[in-house]
Amino acid sequence: MIRDITIGQYYPANSVIHRLDPRVKLLGTIVFVVTVFFVDDLIGLALATAALAAVISLSRVPLRYMLKGLKAIFILMIFTVLLNVFLTPGTELARLGFLKITKEGLAMAGKTAIRLIYLIVGSTLMTLTTTPNHLTDGLEKALGPLKKIHFPVHELAMTMSIALRFIPILMEETDKIMKAQQARCADFESGNLIQRMKSLIPILVPLFISAIRRANDLAMAMEARCYHGGAGRTKMKPLIYAGRDYLAYGIILIYVLIWVAVKLWL
Repeated sequence: MIRDITIGQYYPANSVIHRLDPRVKLLGTIVFVVTVFFVDDLIGLALATAALAAVISLSRVPLRYMLKGLKAIFILMIFTVLLNVFLTPGTELARLGFLKITKEGLAMAGKTAIRLIYLIVGSTLMTLTTTPNHLTDGLEKALGPLKKIHFPVHELAMTMSIALRFIPILMEETDKIMKAQQARCADFESGNLIQRMKSLIPILVPLFISAIRRANDLAMAMEARCYHGGAGRTKMKPLIYAGRDYLAYGIILIYVLIWVAVKLWL
């Protein structure tokens, strides 16, 4: 499951989505996430599905590679679905002891599962098609107006970029530590919940030590290169909008207008 975490990773490909300006992809992801949160009918679901399918097809990222990232949230998804099934009031369909399954609960559970899947796939698609450096530049450029009120835009963008970059590194480190402990006859699957939690200590301790060491090495490397924040810094490759970026903005606007029209019509 550790290797199935795809968020924070970059999938190289020669696609129109990869070549888009990162600001366009950031805006598109935010718009998609917001609209998915308000999906509560089949027409809205069909619209979100069509938009996501079109972007996935244009990105040239294998769907199998993208969907394997859902394995990491499978337990969370099941837990959320069960909560909606048993705790949503409404028309009772069946009863399991003091728990009851309602028609409204099943509908809410289905919507919640779809929202979680679309949110994970949509946000993962942005990191798969955007390098960390471009993502940092795009976020810093998009939040540029906040510099007028002395908001640390560059530092925030740099922090988020480093965090995303560290996700696959720490996952790989966790996988190596688990294999090393298993080679020493460590057992992470047997026993009750408390015993399994205790068995994670030989993984968490070296993982934290490794993360702190990497963070210290990164800080020393940045200091050795005279990094002092974003004041006075320039870009070797400044972001410049191309024709495809304006076209993408237009498509995002059309998607929003259609979604608003559907919501008002229903």
